[in-house]
Amino acid sequence: MPLAAPLVSGIQKLILYETRARYFLVGSNHAETKYRVLKIDRTEPKDLVIIDDKHVYTQQEVRELLGRLDLGNRTKMGQKGSSGLSRAVSAFGIVGFVQFLEGYYIVLITKRRKMADIGGHSIYKIEDTSMIYIPNDSVRVSHPDEARYLRIFQNVDLSSNFYFSYSYDLSHSLQYNLTILRMPTEMMKFEMTNQTRQEGFDIFEDEAISSHGSNSAFGICSEPCMKYVWNGQLLKCVKDIVHRDWLLYIIHGFCGQSKLLIYGRPIYVTLMARRSSKFAGTRFLKRGANCEGDVANEVETEQIVHDASVMSFTAGSYSSYVQVRGSVPLYWSQDISTMMPKPPITLDQADPYAHVAASHFDQMLQRFGSPIIILNLVKEREKRKHERILSDELVAAVTYLNQFIPPEQSIVYIPWDMAKYTKSKLCNVLDRLNVIAENVVKKTGFFVNRPDSYCSVLRPDEKWHELGGVVGPSGRLQTGVLRTNCVDCLDRTNTAQFMVGKCALAYHLYSLGLIDKPNLQFDTDAVRLFEELYEDHGDTLSLQYGGSQLVHRVKTYRKIAPWTQHSKDIMQTLSRYYSNAFSDADRQDAINLFLGVFQPSEGKPHLWELPTDFYLHHKNTMKLAHKKRSYTFWWTPGVLEHLPLPLDEVPSAENLKKMTIKKFNKYDEDINIYSEFFRPYELSSFDDTFCLSMANSTRDFMPKNVGIDPSPFTVRKPEETGKSVLGNKANREETVLQRKTAASAPPPPSEEAVSSSSDDDSGTDKEEEGAVSQRSTPVKITDVGDNTKASETTSQSTKETYGVNLSEAPSETDLHIYTRFVHLGLCQHRQEKRNIKATPWPMDTIAKLSCISLFSQDNIYEVTPPKVDRKSMDIFHAHIQAGRGIMQPLGKEDILTYREYIRNRYM
Repeated sequence: MPLAAPLVSGIQKLILYETRARYFLVGSNHAETKYRVLKIDRTEPKDLVIIDDKHVYTQQEVRELLGRLDLGNRTKMGQKGSSGLSRAVSAFGIVGFVQFLEGYYIVLITKRRKMADIGGHSIYKIEDTSMIYIPNDSVRVSHPDEARYLRIFQNVDLSSNFYFSYSYDLSHSLQYNLTILRMPTEMMKFEMTNQTRQEGFDIFEDEAISSHGSNSAFGICSEPCMKYVWNGQLLKCVKDIVHRDWLLYIIHGFCGQSKLLIYGRPIYVTLMARRSSKFAGTRFLKRGANCEGDVANEVETEQIVHDASVMSFTAGSYSSYVQVRGSVPLYWSQDISTMMPKPPITLDQADPYAHVAASHFDQMLQRFGSPIIILNLVKEREKRKHERILSDELVAAVTYLNQFIPPEQSIVYIPWDMAKYTKSKLCNVLDRLNVIAENVVKKTGFFVNRPDSYCSVLRPDEKWHELGGVVGPSGRLQTGVLRTNCVDCLDRTNTAQFMVGKCALAYHLYSLGLIDKPNLQFDTDAVRLFEELYEDHGDTLSLQYGGSQLVHRVKTYRKIAPWTQHSKDIMQTLSRYYSNAFSDADRQDAINLFLGVFQPSEGKPHLWELPTDFYLHHKNTMKLAHKKRSYTFWWTPGVLEHLPLPLDEVPSAENLKKMTIKKFNKYDEDINIYSEFFRPYELSSFDDTFCLSMANSTRDFMPKNVGIDPSPFTVRKPEETGKSVLGNKANREETVLQRKTAASAPPPPSEEAVSSSSDDDSGTDKEEEGAVSQRSTPVKITDVGDNTKASETTSQSTKETYGVNLSEAPSETDLHIYTRFVHLGLCQHRQEKRNIKATPWPMDTIAKLSCISLFSQDNIYEVTPPKVDRKSMDIFHAHIQAGRGIMQPLGKEDILTYREYIRNRYM
């Protein structure tokens, strides 16, 4: 059976061409070797007509197609606009299509910025978008209210914390994505012969699999979790028309990544927050939950730790932990008709059978498994009952629901008045949170895609064997989740989540074999780096929901915040109050329009005319349900059978229906990790690369003093830590700016005579922005005794750059080695060969260089590689196999040596 045409895995570059009657959207992969074309009709005033031939074009075929379109759409010579096809805009993806009261608009991503890298899969932030009206002006039917709807829609700033990826599913956790890859082969074959046949995908028959098995591979791409997708409604009208590769799902929330250098070993710490698109809105306008169990300000926060030296999901080491924040799952609200700092809390509806709480916790059991742990941080002791109203009602709901579920799977409720403990001088808030965090992580466990290392078996920690979750031969799975809430789910919640994340981070590093015990202390470089990530995470989520940054931070609860922080807290409180009073209503209308909660149409009240949006978010209240939910069996059938595993991650036929199994030839162009990460097709500046701009524990957090322990797990004294985190951020931006300024500045007067004539254009040529070395003053190697000033300058620069002082000038031997290295780089091999006879390190024993040119000044040489013995080749082969995840069995001598090392070192 012949192989079918290969499928393009991802469209990363788009160009929109236009004629008077059509839009042609040409999309290609990153290497521009495979193309697809969408045809959009512009003659329909209100309908969206899109044609996708689902054919894969080559670059030559696309050029010929565009040439024919240009020739066929040209007007008569001599008239205006003789060109038939014009280029409108270049883009990186489609956000979606939207219609108000006139025709459709297309929203395209025109700028992007890389924010994280997980296993070679890039995660981008939307920097800018373009919104283009599709119908031609000649057929446009104007409406007076169209411009107002357009302004409201554009009030959702897509350049603010919206993220996407071409090859990684951001709507699911890392555990889900990697668990899907482990689905049994039998389940895949079952789905291949049923579901995908109906969807029209090319499938290999069993004979084809056996005959072409060496040339084929199967990629599994699961359907996104629409709860965390924000452009689902914008893509709904084209989802069943166009090929899947055109669909790019975006999430809203936060994404940050930092590099933890452990003696040169790069460990990436990634923090990702997914904000729910269900019952979404602003602080006082969205409280509690809707009738379907979706709560306000629901955010799923995931921290991922992985070894960045291996860019592969199969061979690399990955660990993650997920926790959730969200409003109290009850029918409640706050009256803001008369604005005050703390509006009264009211329970809107009586819910004696905890219907809304049951729907909410049922969703959590399906996605996370058990146990579900609630950490409730609202106040319990108040002079006038305010926050306690929510606590009392939540306790009653949890108590009712736990009656009908098995005790080992029951919902765990932990109340803790954090505000009361903060005011007490005798109690340490973070110590108490640390105890809670240890108990939570012990119950839920965490995810790691590798089995326990041999060192943890030989040198076990007492807390390691008490961890929950599911432990298997291929790693660990997190089962259950922590759900944290206060009233707003902002300040107190973020600090509590940071402490739980800090506890989980210690287990991540321990499981990867990077620390001796699963314990991290404050004032270490690793924790300060992690704290900065969580502060950025908290500020971003607080701005999205409350309109201001965090008021109380981790340093506030540690009681080490500077006195200037109090004035900043007051300003943040005022900013939050102003936002809630004046701008939240407009932001809520924009969110309702963007998410498709409200869809304008003729003969229907406009969005700004509605007295409330209650019935938009509680749609079930407008009609009677055909099937009433049981008061006692409040969970989805099948959930309890697989607990503590979540129903969404169980290998079953139902879950495989949510996947798309795509066939491609492994030799065809696909989402290539190498080209994604290194970008060989792009001309980029070194200062703009993602790896350089990423926060670095060694550069940004480690003290620059001599003699400091370089370990990121060493506790630093306050005087050793240097500048604050905010200062570090400013320093990073200033350093990059100085590099660019130095690169584009004209050369100094002393260098003008040496510089070439092309240096005058250095300020305008982008390719020379990173060429700092071409503009620097040349350093001449002379005798050691004449280099006192030069060595002082060198030591000063190395101290600023690397935090290391040169104690003395280099020795003659080191200087001689460096001179030989420079000569070798200048291709002076003949001189090197003459002088090398007097040196004790003969070059001939390493590699033989023989000139293969007849011209004496030529620098083309033939290299004869040295001979390598069999033992060295076996060691190198074992190293390569280990990088692919294939470990060699340990011999008896190796095990005895390792045990002796552990006994001498730790026992």
